[in-house]
Amino acid sequence: MKRAFIIHGWNGRPGEGWFPWLKSRLEERGFRAAVPAMPQPDMPKVVEWLKTAHKAVGRVDNETYFVGHSLGCILIARYLASQDGEAGGCVFVAGFSNSINIPEISEFYSLPLDIGKVTSRAGKITAILSDNDDTVPLTAGKEFAAKLGAKLVIEKGKGHFSGSDGIIELPSALAAVISRDPSSPG
Repeated sequence: MKRAFIIHGWNGRPGEGWFPWLKSRLEERGFRAAVPAMPQPDMPKVVEWLKTAHKAVGRVDNETYFVGHSLGCILIARYLASQDGEAGGCVFVAGFSNSINIPEISEFYSLPLDIGKVTSRAGKITAILSDNDDTVPLTAGKEFAAKLGAKLVIEKGKGHFSGSDGIIELPSALAAVISRDPSSPG
């Protein structure tokens, strides 16, 4: 069965912004979709978030898809680097892998990450960025996308793609997952 995991970022919650909309749209297309609540989203710890991901996801295979938002993108990358299976695809929304000067999340990007393992296990990757993100600079997002060999989508005026930016639907993320699924009619 096709599974999709939507991973929120720092200060994120499963029920906010575009996460419920995407979960619902993926379920309509035959995915079993989940938005796991990451522990202590205001003061996240890599080890705890990885434990939560391992418990939620389990074994990764080509019918496993990931959508991450901001810090959730790095978490997905770290999770995939620790697994043996290859995912069907990943969509990274406002993703980054280097410092964006937020001390509370620095361990996520300061610890070593084997990008080669990530790219060999992520399936096809799409990076979705906004031209006016005040949290993740466009240059940081583009650098992350380039490291991963991701297809790059730049949206106009979406801020950090959060509920506080008024983003309650994200059709580009849905399209990216669907385009990664070979059994999808589109």
